[in-house]
Amino acid sequence: VMNDIITTMFNKKFMEELFKPQDLYSKKALRTVYDRLAHASIMRLNQASMDKLYDLMTMAFKYQVLLCPRPRDVMLVTFNHLDAIKDFISDSPGILNQVDETFRRLIETYNCLSDGEFQLIRQTLLIFFQDMHIRVSLFLKDKVQNSNGHFVLPISGPVPWGTEVPGLIRIFNHKGVEVKRAEFTTAGNYVTPQREGSFELYGDRVLKLGTNMYSVTRPVETHMSGSSKTLASQAKENIAPNPLAKEELNFLARLLGGLDIQKPAGGDTGFRLNLFTTDEEEEHAAQTRPEELSYKVISIEATQEPGRRAELSRILGELEVEEPRPGSAEKGEDLLALMDGL
Repeated sequence: VMNDIITTMFNKKFMEELFKPQDLYSKKALRTVYDRLAHASIMRLNQASMDKLYDLMTMAFKYQVLLCPRPRDVMLVTFNHLDAIKDFISDSPGILNQVDETFRRLIETYNCLSDGEFQLIRQTLLIFFQDMHIRVSLFLKDKVQNSNGHFVLPISGPVPWGTEVPGLIRIFNHKGVEVKRAEFTTAGNYVTPQREGSFELYGDRVLKLGTNMYSVTRPVETHMSGSSKTLASQAKENIAPNPLAKEELNFLARLLGGLDIQKPAGGDTGFRLNLFTTDEEEEHAAQTRPEELSYKVISIEATQEPGRRAELSRILGELEVEEPRPGSAEKGEDLLALMDGL
């Protein structure tokens, strides 16, 4: 399952489209892509579990971007993600090569950017997530998230690389010569970082954001806070016709239109992943989720136009993965353990 999902995620055509200069995806477009990637194997999730998985993913990523010591460290978070993915597929050289190729493209594209450009990237990502305040039990237990879904910024620990520990004020004259110093007491316990994280293909990233959050096994739940329900109802996504919507859907059709997962032979439809304790809890979550936060799956049918049929067939050929092997009854439990590793 992990091999199928990672193979599809790092498909060459898909990566080429992602690296093209473009505006940030809308929330609906991102959710559509995420749905297709999550179902790129024999694993299946119903709507409630899919919503829960998406909420967990978005809040974890928001937390990682928000707590980056400096904007450039967004790259280190991404490298931590890719390092973890490479561990999943260490025994599959073909897939590993796909991930390494994406790694090289990231380094080539982003390592040359200035700090100001990274600040713009970070600010753009945070604006995208600013209205999402979903509580995650893991963050609540670690006291990095308040009961209203807002994250807590630390006032202790290492300062960003290249900066000094706060506590000293320097006063300069009009010639730029230091003439006076004053010290002040800080509320936090700051320390100077020992070294900068590696921005190379291999190396110590130093930064822990983006690494496995589940080093200790514990249940994870997502709950909608009261404030976020109010926010969601007050700030519904604009449903007015968007002049770019047609082009965006055409793009998704080209990107994902041919990605149909074939059912295994013999009537076996694989297994279903339930992110809740019981089926009843899953059904209840689906019924109680606010309508404003429910995502409707967009079905794209782009094969009617004769001109596109050959193109979609070519893309489908590139996205095909090996036929999944029938597994034992314990596969569901193994997958849950793998998902925890994300």
